[in-house]
Amino acid sequence: MYTHIRDLLFKLDAETSHEFSLDLIGAAERLKLAGLFLTDVPQNPVEVMGIRFPNPVGLAAGLDKNGDYFNALGAMGFGFVEIGTITPKPQPGNPKPRLFRIPEAEAIINRMGFNNKGVDHLVAQVKRRRYTGVLGINIGKNAVTPVENAADDYVKCMQKVYAHADYITVNVSSPNTQGLRDLQFGDSLNRLLETIKIEQRKLQLEHSRYVPVAVKIAPDMDYDAVTQVAQSLVSQGIDGVIATNTTIGREGVEAFDISKETGGLSGLPVRDKSTRVIRILHEELGDKLPIIGVGGISDGESAAEKIKAGAKLVQLYSGFIYHGPQLIREAAKGIANLKN
Repeated sequence: MYTHIRDLLFKLDAETSHEFSLDLIGAAERLKLAGLFLTDVPQNPVEVMGIRFPNPVGLAAGLDKNGDYFNALGAMGFGFVEIGTITPKPQPGNPKPRLFRIPEAEAIINRMGFNNKGVDHLVAQVKRRRYTGVLGINIGKNAVTPVENAADDYVKCMQKVYAHADYITVNVSSPNTQGLRDLQFGDSLNRLLETIKIEQRKLQLEHSRYVPVAVKIAPDMDYDAVTQVAQSLVSQGIDGVIATNTTIGREGVEAFDISKETGGLSGLPVRDKSTRVIRILHEELGDKLPIIGVGGISDGESAAEKIKAGAKLVQLYSGFIYHGPQLIREAAKGIANLKN
């Protein structure tokens, strides 16, 4: 059934289709019809970052930027849902069109630019939370904030979301905000992480609860850069790493004219890149820091591949758009079969 619905939705502009699909899912949940989308996901509890996840398959940030739909999305069987990326102030993002599908490659190019309604809107939505699963909140900086002042934006978001998040993700890897990826390297990364860690300790005392912080990184780094990032994450006491965000490369889609559009590429073409980064991270980190794997998961085999490479959890995004809720079950089963 999802294939037929998808084919109809794909006749619409990509961003219009995205918004309409979420509205449809949200309406179904509010009308107590969420069971229409529920899949039989095997329970396979895993503890990561001190949190018990009912199953290791989550939804990546980017689909529900404002926290408007996470209750409905969570009802589909995800082990966890990550919302955002959110910024301190609302911002429109980049000019449209900014979202492009390449169905033949099960790929998506986006240059959304952290379009969102601001952190206060997201917090208001999360305060009406019905979803009882694990909720991550992904934070970023406003486009108008200079990179040298980026830490201020991350701290502002942390202060607002800390009481409502099960974990917080620091997004320093989107290619669609100018200069953002520079924060992944060297002294810039260490200074940012140090500031975030200091704020996390303050908030822990204020709220009498510890909310772990993960950092989301890009797939376009060489071996040495990945190991340096891993070392920084450990030395600064960060709780987890999400690998990876979208790629600025176009390997696997060069034959399509739409590949010339700027933005981050996700879906099947990023599968090998993200798995490579996970392997390097795991070689460097061992069990010092848990890895959440995301990028190109389209079936049980590709989900299990991320776990075998060293990830403890996985997240879906483009594959979920192309394959629908059934992919949650397939990914969970693929991972569960590794234990058999």
